[in-house]
Amino acid sequence: MQKSCLLSCFLFFFFFLIPQLSFSCPPDQRQSLLEFKNLLTQAIKNHSTADLGGLKTWRPNSDCCKWQLVRCNTRSLQVIELNLNSLVLSGSVSSSLLRPVMRINSLATLDVSSNYMQGEIPGDGFANLTRLISLDMSRNSFNGSIPPRLFSLKTLERLDLSMNVIGGTLSGEIKELKNLHELVLEENLIEGEIPPEIGSLTELRKLSLKNNKFSGPIPLSLSKLTNLEVLDLQSNSISFGIPEGIGSLVNLSTLSLSRNNLSGGIPSSFQKLANLKTLELENNHGLSGEIPTWLFSLEKLKILRLGGNKLQWNKNGSVSALSKLTHLSLRSCGLEGNIPDWLKNQTSLLFLDLSMNRLEGSFPKWLADLKIGTIIMSDNRLSGSLPPSLFQTFNLSVLSLSRNNFSGQIPDTIGETAVMILMLSENNFSGPVPKSITMVYRLLLLDLSKNKLSGEFPRFSPLSLLAVLDISSNEFSGDVPASFGVTTIMLSMSQNNFSGEFPQDFKNLPFLMHLDLHDNRISGGIPSGLSPSLEVLSLRNNSIKGSIPEDISNLTSLKVLDLSDNELDGSLPSSLGNLPGMIVSPTSNSSSFSFVLSFSIEIQDLAVNWKNSKQGLSNRNLYLYTLLDLSKNKLQGELPASLGNLRSLKLLNLSYNDISGLIPKSFGGLEKIEVLDLSHNNLSGEIPKTLSNLGELNTLGLSNNKLTGPIPESPQLDRLNDPNIYANNSKLCGMQIQVPCFNNATLTEPAEEEEEDESFFSWKAALIGCPCGFLVAVSVMYLVGYFSRPPPPPRRSLKNREGFKKMKTSSP
Repeated sequence: MQKSCLLSCFLFFFFFLIPQLSFSCPPDQRQSLLEFKNLLTQAIKNHSTADLGGLKTWRPNSDCCKWQLVRCNTRSLQVIELNLNSLVLSGSVSSSLLRPVMRINSLATLDVSSNYMQGEIPGDGFANLTRLISLDMSRNSFNGSIPPRLFSLKTLERLDLSMNVIGGTLSGEIKELKNLHELVLEENLIEGEIPPEIGSLTELRKLSLKNNKFSGPIPLSLSKLTNLEVLDLQSNSISFGIPEGIGSLVNLSTLSLSRNNLSGGIPSSFQKLANLKTLELENNHGLSGEIPTWLFSLEKLKILRLGGNKLQWNKNGSVSALSKLTHLSLRSCGLEGNIPDWLKNQTSLLFLDLSMNRLEGSFPKWLADLKIGTIIMSDNRLSGSLPPSLFQTFNLSVLSLSRNNFSGQIPDTIGETAVMILMLSENNFSGPVPKSITMVYRLLLLDLSKNKLSGEFPRFSPLSLLAVLDISSNEFSGDVPASFGVTTIMLSMSQNNFSGEFPQDFKNLPFLMHLDLHDNRISGGIPSGLSPSLEVLSLRNNSIKGSIPEDISNLTSLKVLDLSDNELDGSLPSSLGNLPGMIVSPTSNSSSFSFVLSFSIEIQDLAVNWKNSKQGLSNRNLYLYTLLDLSKNKLQGELPASLGNLRSLKLLNLSYNDISGLIPKSFGGLEKIEVLDLSHNNLSGEIPKTLSNLGELNTLGLSNNKLTGPIPESPQLDRLNDPNIYANNSKLCGMQIQVPCFNNATLTEPAEEEEEDESFFSWKAALIGCPCGFLVAVSVMYLVGYFSRPPPPPRRSLKNREGFKKMKTSSP
């Protein structure tokens, strides 16, 4: 009986008590994880959003080895892996949240990527993580420098700190991490030279330092990294030549050195890189010499990007083309004559960029038959018509043939393609646009500007995905096209022969950011209810009538409003002074649409009328620029004092109207104004002294008004001493116009509601040194079409300044 009782007790202890005591994670580790959870929960309560679904299983008095996002060693039951990525979805949390986690000294893998963490990396915690093998802290907002303690992690094999704002230099102590297989520090702010000690990391298979601020040469010690498979140093400021020793990295499959300051030629040792699949040397500008034809004998080579350098094609060299390329960029490489025949054998090509060369002749049918996905041949001398077979494929996604000499009609077969981006601007295409183009269901961007196209433009479906349309500078006629899908963000249809009333359908485009219809024959009034997303509205030189809508202030994003040279009447609405886009100075590029592409897209500049000549505002920099031009209309009434609220406005032109009253004192609040033209109106009273506060003013027009009294003196206004600025205001005086002011002259300040007037100023001078324009959110765009800028007229130097002061004080 006693033995039976003992046996029962033993079995109870073995089957019930031992599992409870043994098969559970250490209490201190569970407590650390619960502390992390509590800190995170508190941190996101007010300022962030998060997905904490994975932490729901993290409960006190439960086995943390069974929690989601946690993995334990099956024998020791200690926590060895934490996958805490993507918990915080927006806002920000402090990096100090990691301190409890970094007390778990058994960790082998720690992933805290994509969590909007800010602050310095808590370096002290690395002293505990002596068993760490993989550390991923990427896609956060960590700042400061890399903590020195991190270099004590002798067992580390993978380190990813990419996509943060880490600065400082990369210490030579990196040599202590001798077991590293992957070192990824891309997209930070790390500067200085790449330390030569990095050559001690002989186990490295991937080294990515791209998109930082590294400078100096590529270390010769990199040639010791014989296991290296990926070397990515693009988008830094690395200089000097490419070391020949790179050719000894026989396992290298990817070499990316684009967008640096490298010079010299392509090393001949690259012939030994038999495993090379990707070679990217674009946009170094200092790389020179001939492009070696043996590059095309590297049988595994798939991606070759050499554009944007001083490299030159050897037109007498023969190409065996053993490689089967998928991506080829020879942009600006001195290609001449016809499109190279050896491309016929590149049947795997998906991307071809031969732009900015001197290619001539027609577009060959064999190239159209290759069914390439992206073809970029802009800025050449190609001519003739396009082969219909070019569009008889669903493979074609991007076609850019801008700035060539192509002619004839656009083929009707265009409707048989699935092209997404079609750019045929600045050629000699003529005739109507085929109606079949509206059947291209994937079309996102269409640029047909600066051709000789005519007739009515085809009507797109409201279900269209078209986001960007530029058909400016053609000969289109009929009503303004207005049927587009809700995804439309840019419409440029200027310099055509469109007529009829301003379309009401534009109110149905909620994301429209850029609408340019200048130089047409459009009539009717400006409708209320346009998209609050509008940043640019240009209706210059049409026949628009009626008054400016009172609800104009609802266009909260508006930065450029050009309604000049129309037939607008009535008074200026005070709501014009409540446009947030012209009040708040931008801090970064806020244009929010972009295509995810691997090449730049050019869009025509926004044209404005500067002294009867057209000048282009760069579409890259609109976020820096604000413009309000209501000149050459029939506007009446007084100037609203609210216009002085437009603190970020750089150009204000109200000339050639019938505006009366005083120049408001509030105009002294236009702190960013560079160009102010109130000429050719009926403004009266004195020029307010507050205009002396306009420190950035460089072009002023007040001529042909009824202004009286002294011209205010200030360093800025004194420099604007061209008498034409103030001409035909018979009762003005001041040193700027060489007319003395006597004591009996009117010296009183203008009333609270003052009026102003500008002469027809040189618009061109307004923007010297200030390139601005519209940035369409299309993945990576480049500048085109600048008009010439003649120099501003010379200004007369101030003479007899002291004499005027004496006359003023000594006169009776």
